[in-house]
Amino acid sequence: MLTTSEEDYLKALYTLTEWDDTEVSTGVLADQLGLSPASVTSMIQKLAGKGLVNHVPRKTVALSPSGRREALRMVRRHRLIETFLRDELGYGWDEVHDEAEALEHTVSDRFINALDARLGHPQHDPHGDAIPTADGTLPVSEAIRLDRFSGDYAIIDRISDEDPQFLRRAALAGMVPGARIQLPHQLNFIEASLIWVRNGDPQ
Repeated sequence: MLTTSEEDYLKALYTLTEWDDTEVSTGVLADQLGLSPASVTSMIQKLAGKGLVNHVPRKTVALSPSGRREALRMVRRHRLIETFLRDELGYGWDEVHDEAEALEHTVSDRFINALDARLGHPQHDPHGDAIPTADGTLPVSEAIRLDRFSGDYAIIDRISDEDPQFLRRAALAGMVPGARIQLPHQLNFIEASLIWVRNGDPQ
Protein backbone atom coordinates (compact mmCIF):
# COMPACT_ATOMS: atom_id res chain seq x y z
CA MET A 1 0.00 0.00 0.00
CA LEU A 2 1.22 3.48 -0.90
CA THR A 3 0.54 6.66 0.98
CA THR A 4 -1.27 9.58 -0.64
CA SER A 5 2.02 11.48 -0.84
CA GLU A 6 3.78 8.57 -2.53
CA GLU A 7 1.00 8.30 -5.09
CA ASP A 8 1.23 12.04 -5.77
CA TYR A 9 4.99 11.83 -6.32
CA LEU A 10 4.69 8.96 -8.78
CA LYS A 11 1.90 10.68 -10.72
CA ALA A 12 3.87 13.93 -10.84
CA LEU A 13 6.93 12.12 -12.18
CA TYR A 14 4.82 10.55 -14.91
CA THR A 15 3.11 13.77 -15.96
CA LEU A 16 6.44 15.63 -16.12
CA THR A 17 7.68 13.22 -18.78
CA GLU A 18 4.43 12.24 -20.51
CA TRP A 19 4.60 14.87 -23.26
CA ASP A 20 8.27 15.83 -23.16
CA ASP A 21 10.91 13.12 -23.03
CA THR A 22 13.21 14.99 -20.67
CA GLU A 23 15.17 14.03 -17.59
CA VAL A 24 13.68 15.10 -14.24
CA SER A 25 15.74 16.36 -11.33
CA THR A 26 14.60 16.55 -7.72
CA GLY A 27 14.54 20.34 -8.13
CA VAL A 28 12.11 20.15 -11.06
CA LEU A 29 9.95 17.71 -9.13
CA ALA A 30 10.00 20.02 -6.10
CA ASP A 31 8.76 22.91 -8.28
CA GLN A 32 5.99 20.72 -9.72
CA LEU A 33 4.78 19.68 -6.27
CA GLY A 34 5.37 23.01 -4.54
CA LEU A 35 7.65 21.44 -1.94
CA SER A 36 11.19 22.03 -0.71
CA PRO A 37 14.04 20.19 -2.49
CA ALA A 38 15.04 18.61 0.84
CA SER A 39 11.55 17.14 1.35
CA VAL A 40 11.50 15.81 -2.19
CA THR A 41 14.95 14.24 -1.86
CA SER A 42 13.84 12.45 1.31
CA MET A 43 10.72 11.05 -0.37
CA ILE A 44 12.63 10.02 -3.50
CA GLN A 45 15.05 8.05 -1.34
CA LYS A 46 12.07 6.32 0.26
CA LEU A 47 10.51 5.52 -3.13
CA ALA A 48 13.87 4.25 -4.41
CA GLY A 49 14.05 1.94 -1.40
CA LYS A 50 10.69 0.49 -2.45
CA GLY A 51 11.93 -0.03 -6.01
CA LEU A 52 9.48 2.52 -7.45
CA VAL A 53 12.01 5.01 -8.82
CA ASN A 54 15.56 5.01 -10.11
CA HIS A 55 17.54 7.87 -8.58
CA VAL A 56 20.98 9.22 -9.36
CA PRO A 57 21.79 11.53 -6.38
CA ARG A 58 22.01 15.23 -7.32
CA LYS A 59 21.12 14.35 -10.91
CA THR A 60 18.00 12.59 -12.15
CA VAL A 61 15.03 10.60 -10.95
CA ALA A 62 12.87 8.31 -13.12
CA LEU A 63 10.08 5.83 -12.63
CA SER A 64 10.99 2.15 -12.46
CA PRO A 65 8.67 -0.31 -14.27
CA SER A 66 6.73 -0.92 -11.05
CA GLY A 67 6.65 2.81 -10.32
CA ARG A 68 5.27 3.48 -13.79
CA ARG A 69 2.48 0.94 -13.23
CA GLU A 70 1.49 2.67 -10.00
CA ALA A 71 1.70 6.10 -11.65
CA LEU A 72 -0.56 4.98 -14.51
CA ARG A 73 -3.05 3.58 -12.01
CA MET A 74 -3.31 7.03 -10.42
CA VAL A 75 -3.40 8.82 -13.77
CA ARG A 76 -6.28 6.53 -14.82
CA ARG A 77 -8.19 7.39 -11.65
CA HIS A 78 -7.60 11.11 -12.03
CA ARG A 79 -8.63 11.34 -15.67
CA LEU A 80 -11.70 9.13 -15.37
CA ILE A 81 -12.91 11.18 -12.40
CA GLU A 82 -12.33 14.39 -14.39
CA THR A 83 -14.37 12.97 -17.26
CA PHE A 84 -17.17 11.89 -14.93
CA LEU A 85 -17.32 15.31 -13.30
CA ARG A 86 -17.67 17.02 -16.67
CA ASP A 87 -19.96 14.55 -18.42
CA GLU A 88 -22.22 13.50 -15.56
CA LEU A 89 -22.11 16.31 -13.00
CA GLY A 90 -21.82 19.38 -15.21
CA TYR A 91 -18.43 20.65 -14.06
CA GLY A 92 -16.48 22.92 -16.37
CA TRP A 93 -13.19 21.61 -17.76
CA ASP A 94 -11.45 24.32 -15.74
CA GLU A 95 -12.99 22.99 -12.49
CA VAL A 96 -12.37 19.25 -12.64
CA HIS A 97 -8.64 19.03 -11.87
CA ASP A 98 -8.64 20.04 -8.21
CA GLU A 99 -11.76 17.96 -7.47
CA ALA A 100 -10.17 14.89 -9.06
CA GLU A 101 -6.96 15.48 -7.09
CA ALA A 102 -8.93 15.05 -3.87
CA LEU A 103 -11.11 12.14 -4.97
CA GLU A 104 -8.52 9.96 -6.72
CA HIS A 105 -7.03 8.75 -3.43
CA THR A 106 -10.32 7.82 -1.79
CA VAL A 107 -12.01 5.46 -4.28
CA SER A 108 -11.37 1.79 -4.98
CA ASP A 109 -10.18 0.16 -8.20
CA ARG A 110 -13.60 -1.49 -8.44
CA PHE A 111 -15.25 1.94 -8.38
CA ILE A 112 -12.89 3.25 -11.07
CA ASN A 113 -13.55 0.24 -13.32
CA ALA A 114 -17.31 0.73 -12.87
CA LEU A 115 -16.90 4.42 -13.66
CA ASP A 116 -14.96 3.53 -16.81
CA ALA A 117 -17.78 1.24 -17.96
CA ARG A 118 -20.46 3.83 -17.12
CA LEU A 119 -18.66 6.43 -19.23
CA GLY A 120 -18.28 4.04 -22.18
CA HIS A 121 -14.54 3.47 -21.76
CA PRO A 122 -13.37 6.94 -22.86
CA GLN A 123 -9.86 7.21 -24.28
CA HIS A 124 -9.25 10.84 -23.35
CA ASP A 125 -10.15 13.17 -20.49
CA PRO A 126 -11.70 16.66 -20.94
CA HIS A 127 -8.31 18.21 -21.72
CA GLY A 128 -7.34 15.60 -24.32
CA ASP A 129 -4.99 13.62 -22.06
CA ALA A 130 -4.99 9.87 -22.69
CA ILE A 131 -6.75 7.67 -20.13
CA PRO A 132 -4.82 4.45 -19.42
CA THR A 133 -6.77 1.21 -19.55
CA ALA A 134 -6.91 -1.03 -16.47
CA ASP A 135 -3.79 -2.87 -17.70
CA GLY A 136 -1.86 0.37 -18.26
CA THR A 137 -2.23 0.57 -22.05
CA LEU A 138 -2.37 4.05 -23.57
CA PRO A 139 -3.70 5.14 -26.98
CA VAL A 140 -0.92 6.26 -29.33
CA SER A 141 -0.62 10.00 -29.94
CA GLU A 142 1.29 11.81 -32.69
CA ALA A 143 0.64 15.24 -31.19
CA ILE A 144 3.43 17.77 -30.75
CA ARG A 145 3.56 21.08 -28.93
CA LEU A 146 2.07 23.95 -30.91
CA ASP A 147 5.24 26.04 -30.67
CA ARG A 148 7.09 23.19 -32.42
CA PHE A 149 4.49 22.68 -35.17
CA SER A 150 5.26 23.95 -38.67
CA GLY A 151 2.08 23.29 -40.68
CA ASP A 152 -0.61 25.74 -41.81
CA TYR A 153 -3.54 23.95 -40.15
CA ALA A 154 -3.60 22.00 -36.92
CA ILE A 155 -6.10 19.96 -34.94
CA ILE A 156 -5.90 20.43 -31.19
CA ASP A 157 -5.28 17.15 -29.36
CA ARG A 158 -4.55 18.30 -25.84
CA ILE A 159 -4.46 21.44 -23.69
CA SER A 160 -2.56 21.58 -20.42
CA ASP A 161 -4.83 21.76 -17.37
CA GLU A 162 -2.31 23.64 -15.20
CA ASP A 163 -3.98 27.06 -15.56
CA PRO A 164 -7.79 27.20 -15.06
CA GLN A 165 -7.93 30.80 -16.30
CA PHE A 166 -6.22 29.82 -19.55
CA LEU A 167 -8.69 26.94 -19.96
CA ARG A 168 -11.63 29.33 -19.57
CA ARG A 169 -10.25 31.70 -22.21
CA ALA A 170 -9.47 28.81 -24.54
CA ALA A 171 -12.99 27.39 -24.25
CA LEU A 172 -14.57 30.76 -25.03
CA ALA A 173 -12.41 30.98 -28.16
CA GLY A 174 -13.27 27.43 -29.27
CA MET A 175 -9.74 26.21 -28.58
CA VAL A 176 -10.68 22.74 -27.37
CA PRO A 177 -9.56 19.19 -28.24
CA GLY A 178 -10.78 18.34 -31.74
CA ALA A 179 -10.90 21.94 -32.94
CA ARG A 180 -9.10 22.79 -36.21
CA ILE A 181 -7.12 26.03 -36.27
CA GLN A 182 -5.25 27.96 -38.94
CA LEU A 183 -1.73 29.16 -38.25
CA PRO A 184 -0.31 31.54 -37.34
CA HIS A 185 -3.12 32.04 -34.82
CA GLN A 186 -4.18 35.60 -34.04
CA LEU A 187 -5.50 35.19 -30.47
CA ASN A 188 -3.10 37.05 -28.22
CA PHE A 189 -3.74 34.91 -25.12
CA ILE A 190 -2.61 31.68 -26.74
CA GLU A 191 0.37 30.13 -24.94
CA ALA A 192 1.66 27.74 -27.59
CA SER A 193 3.65 25.65 -25.09
CA LEU A 194 0.38 24.64 -23.37
CA ILE A 195 -1.29 23.20 -26.50
CA TRP A 196 -0.50 19.97 -28.36
CA VAL A 197 -1.65 19.49 -31.94
CA ARG A 198 -1.51 17.17 -34.91
CA ASN A 199 -1.53 17.93 -38.63
CA GLY A 200 -4.81 19.40 -39.82
CA ASP A 201 -3.86 20.36 -43.39
CA PRO A 202 -6.58 19.64 -46.00
CA GLN A 203 -6.04 16.32 -47.76
